[in-house]
Amino acid sequence: MTITEEIELKGHIIDSLILPRILDTIMDMRGDFEILQLDVGKTKTDESYCKILVKGSEELFDELERLGALLPRKEVKTEPAPRDKVLPDNFYGTTHHPTYVFLNGKWRKVENTEMDCIIVIEKERAICRRQGLVKKGDRVVVGLDGIKVDAPQRSRAPTDIFGFMSSEVSPEKPINSYIKDLAKEMKRIRNDKGFIIHVVGTAMAHTGADKALQDLIKMGYVQVIFTGNGFAVMDIEKQFFGTTLGMDEKTGRVLKRGYKSHLVAINEIWKAGSIEKAVEKGILKGGVMYECIKNGIPFVIGGSLRDDGPLPDTITDVMEAQDEMRRYVQKADLCMIYASMLHGIATGNMLPSRVKTVVIDINPYVVTRLQDRGTTHALGMVTDPAVLLPQLVNELKKLER
Repeated sequence: MTITEEIELKGHIIDSLILPRILDTIMDMRGDFEILQLDVGKTKTDESYCKILVKGSEELFDELERLGALLPRKEVKTEPAPRDKVLPDNFYGTTHHPTYVFLNGKWRKVENTEMDCIIVIEKERAICRRQGLVKKGDRVVVGLDGIKVDAPQRSRAPTDIFGFMSSEVSPEKPINSYIKDLAKEMKRIRNDKGFIIHVVGTAMAHTGADKALQDLIKMGYVQVIFTGNGFAVMDIEKQFFGTTLGMDEKTGRVLKRGYKSHLVAINEIWKAGSIEKAVEKGILKGGVMYECIKNGIPFVIGGSLRDDGPLPDTITDVMEAQDEMRRYVQKADLCMIYASMLHGIATGNMLPSRVKTVVIDINPYVVTRLQDRGTTHALGMVTDPAVLLPQLVNELKKLER
């Protein structure tokens, strides 16, 4: 079925490439268009406006709406979920950009916006929810009527390191300059009582970057840690034996029968009852998990198929782990992801697009995957976190002085 509608674009639609992407999409999806009005802002603070008459398929308008086009204002439509975890046909799939629905004559912001979820209407509220939490009879938003997405806008500050859809990933970047700017941004967020998430991979323990992370916790730059069973176990094993998976932290050699050390570490925590109880009993006396307990910093340890043990604190149901992470992602102002593909991409998929995201990994592929998720504020650095983090801590200490 061919649809003809007028769409509107507002904001920094030219330098943020929204207008070109809209026109490319119309042509790529075999639509037709006529620009009815185009007002271009004349200064960096002026917004632009465009009205376009578009003819094309329903799928085309679905894609245009995701890119930030404003469709004609209509009341949002809903249908009841036929069964638990089952959605009505033609359900609306969300992006991670700020989204609004036109409900009872008023635009209402969708709560807890996240990509690849659905919108449920509860009285006067519009709530983003994953499919697995939908109950029979829930009013699920369907179609495209009454939905508005705020497209990402390019930062207007020319020196902003969190550039719009940042440049190509490469190790040949001015890392030292980035570190100084990142330190200033972290200090600003902390001074404003903001919220910084740290996503941590196992390499942080292997390489010694965990010591700098402990400093960040004690300095107040960590509000929550997301990690897996692997890092948590290695962090604890390191305190007990000075090894990670049997590798000596001083020599780099794998000790004889050292492979058993991580199992002993898990066993000791089970004997204590939890990581917190191990700290309280004086069994665990240092490390990242210790500093979290001592400084009241929450952590989410999400399990996977390859886990040993796991620790009593590890959430083995992955959907339950997701939902525990969701308790924190909507609070975030900044998310730091270190050497973690599994938990890094999982967190990236949950974050609203407004959250400034820093990805530090020696593998360019991981940095690229996380930057390409569409956040408006992304900084990717291809480097070893064990090299970068101590420098970042030093910069923060200079700012503190």
